[in-house]
Amino acid sequence: MKKICLMLGLALLCANASAQNAVLRVGARVFTEQTVLATLTAEYLKTKGYDVQITSGLGSNIARSAQETGQLDLLWEYTGVSLVSYNHVNEKLDSDATYQRVKALDAQKGLVWLSPSKFNNTYALAFPEEVAKQYPHVNNISELNQVLKDEPGKSHVLALDTEFANRPDGLVGLTKTYGLQFTRRDIRQMDAGLVYTALKNSQVFAGLVYTTDGRLDSFHLKVLDDDLHYFPDYTAAPVVRKAYLDAHPELTGLLKPLADLLDSATMRQLNARVDVDHENPTVVARDFLAQHPELTKEAP
Repeated sequence: MKKICLMLGLALLCANASAQNAVLRVGARVFTEQTVLATLTAEYLKTKGYDVQITSGLGSNIARSAQETGQLDLLWEYTGVSLVSYNHVNEKLDSDATYQRVKALDAQKGLVWLSPSKFNNTYALAFPEEVAKQYPHVNNISELNQVLKDEPGKSHVLALDTEFANRPDGLVGLTKTYGLQFTRRDIRQMDAGLVYTALKNSQVFAGLVYTTDGRLDSFHLKVLDDDLHYFPDYTAAPVVRKAYLDAHPELTGLLKPLADLLDSATMRQLNARVDVDHENPTVVARDFLAQHPELTKEAP
């Protein structure tokens, strides 16, 4: 019995020593949720002895390239982004099938998908509050398109971020699926944050939003149903370079309980504290960890 305890103790000491010497380079793309996830991961893993360095404000392709070439160790990635943008799979798959497919495909590139979170941050189109009042019968994208057909001479400005406008799973595919009648002059590309400002101020007819964004409720936006199921599943999960994970296998077990706590309602609340309440992401992350002491308690 003493021998077993000694072995377990040595294993824990070795794992802790591994963490103490670990520099983990975490990437974050250029929107709030990515900053929140990266900061939360950093603050959490610091309590486990990791030295975490965050590189934020990255475009999707730059972040992915940096990880594949060994410049970043960890990214919180979305299954739909990997499936469509990186692996060019256009097959319609459910949440679990999407996760399993990207896990297998990315493994061939030296990237390991760890346990997924409980939230799916997919895209959606939304109306400002005033437009929703004018068109109370419009509840999905097909009904939105019928309005465009019925009012051909009227301006219907659609606000969306530049990345979505140029991605294969973005505007081109959405327009083709629904036969959207937006004209070229109706499309306004802008920073993702400005899309929400334009919606809040009723400066546009509709805008592209994320379904876990904290501003949806605060700005009283009406999210339209994707009735033809165009948008893929975008479940988030930490993705780690295999070379790093081989050197620090304990990371798999450390990140699972964190991922398990992150559902859609939780992410909307965390995102809202940054975007709406203008709190510092580090403060938000530390407060979240304080509310979940089971994450940071020492192993017995």
